[in-house]
Amino acid sequence: MIKSFSIATIIAFVFLKGAEIEKVSEDSAAKQILAVAQKMISTVKEIGDFITEAEINYFKKGKEDKCYRLTYFFNRKGFFRINLSRPFPGVTVFYKRGEEKLTIKPFRFLPLKFRFSIYSAMVKGPSGQRIDQSDVEYLIEFFYKNIKWIQERENEFFEEENQIEFMFWALDYLENKNLEKYRVFVSKKNWLPTRIERYNLEDKPIEIIIFKKYTINPHLKDKFFLP
Repeated sequence: MIKSFSIATIIAFVFLKGAEIEKVSEDSAAKQILAVAQKMISTVKEIGDFITEAEINYFKKGKEDKCYRLTYFFNRKGFFRINLSRPFPGVTVFYKRGEEKLTIKPFRFLPLKFRFSIYSAMVKGPSGQRIDQSDVEYLIEFFYKNIKWIQERENEFFEEENQIEFMFWALDYLENKNLEKYRVFVSKKNWLPTRIERYNLEDKPIEIIIFKKYTINPHLKDKFFLP
C-alpha cells in the first residue's frame, strides 16, 4: 500500500540511541544502496507470501494531512488484498498484479462489491498512488530501476546492527516526472522495508509509509484473495 558527487571519501562514526552507525562515502554509498536493493528484490521473490501492517501519512505543503492504516496481504501468484482500518474501516480491496481493474467490498461481511479501473481517481491514494504502485515488490524494484539517479546524485548510507538506512534521489515513483528525495529504512532481519520517506525538492515531506510488522509465508489459501 520508496537519490555522485565528486567529494573526498569520508568515513564517520556517530552514535544514535546508543548504537554505532557508520556513514560510508557517497561513491561507496551508491554501491551499497544498489546491493541492498538487489538483496531486497531476491528476498521478496523468495518468500512470495507475506502480510504486513502499514500506516501511511500524507502531507500537504509539508504538513501532515491524512493518515491511512491498513493491512496488506500478498501471495506469490500476484494476488493482493488490502483491509483498511482508517479512514474507511471495513473496506476491503482485491487486486491481481497486471490487471487493470480492482474490486472493492465496502462491507466485509456483505456480498456487495464494485469494480473500478485502477486508473480511476476514486481508488487512488491521496498522493495519486494506484494500487499496483502500493505493492512492496513494486517499491523495491523502483529503487533498483533508479540506478542512474542513485549513482549521479547525492546519496547516503548508514548501517546499524539490525537496520540499514539509505537516502537517494529519484524521479517520483508514481509518474516518473518530478525529482524527489527518498529515505528508506530496511530490517536486516528479513531485508524488507520498515519505513519509506518521500520528500520534494524543497525537502518537505510528501508521504511517509511505516510497515509495522511482517508475517512471512502465512500460507493463505487462494480463495482468501477472491472477492
